[in-house]
Amino acid sequence: MTIRKGEEWGTLRPPDHPVLVGSDRALARAFAAGATADSVFGLTGGDLMRTLGGAADLVRLAGTEPIPHLPVDIVRVVIDDDFDEVFVAHLVARTSWWRGRLVAAMNAQFVGDWDVAPRSHPNDGRVDIVEVAASLGLQQRWMAARRVKLGTHVPHPAITVVQRASAVLELDRPTPIWLDGERRGSARRLELTVVPDALTVCV
Repeated sequence: MTIRKGEEWGTLRPPDHPVLVGSDRALARAFAAGATADSVFGLTGGDLMRTLGGAADLVRLAGTEPIPHLPVDIVRVVIDDDFDEVFVAHLVARTSWWRGRLVAAMNAQFVGDWDVAPRSHPNDGRVDIVEVAASLGLQQRWMAARRVKLGTHVPHPAITVVQRASAVLELDRPTPIWLDGERRGSARRLELTVVPDALTVCV
């Protein structure tokens, strides 16, 4: 069940030999290969781990002390009505930060050092869609690039954030796509669907 206001999130129990994964993409591939919420993954890297406050503590993950086991969502994406992919942290569609439209679909809070979606939660049943309008000028982009590291780039009239359980993103032209930091070709149409409680992770 996705997290609800005022309710506890996850369970506290010993780690019991979780499968260790060191990146968001590795976790997404585990889901694509058939992993379910009954599998437990210990996060040792990636933006989802950072969102959850993890520190790649291998001793903690291999220990016997109880630690949080957290259900997390994943997001399915159909690219150009052609093939299915999944991501656990984020999808980014952009040509460049410095020009053109940019869209980020966030299941995590961070993209590297950037605090892109400060209100994003990986178990709320929604994906945060952050869009930078093509009209945003170079000077404003430079200023926003400095502020995004602190998550203070919003509100801004040229930067919008919406939360959706599913969404269709129509891009103006074929645009390079990154899933969990890995380049996955280009696309003009992206169909997103959140899969709640898809995996269980510990940090």
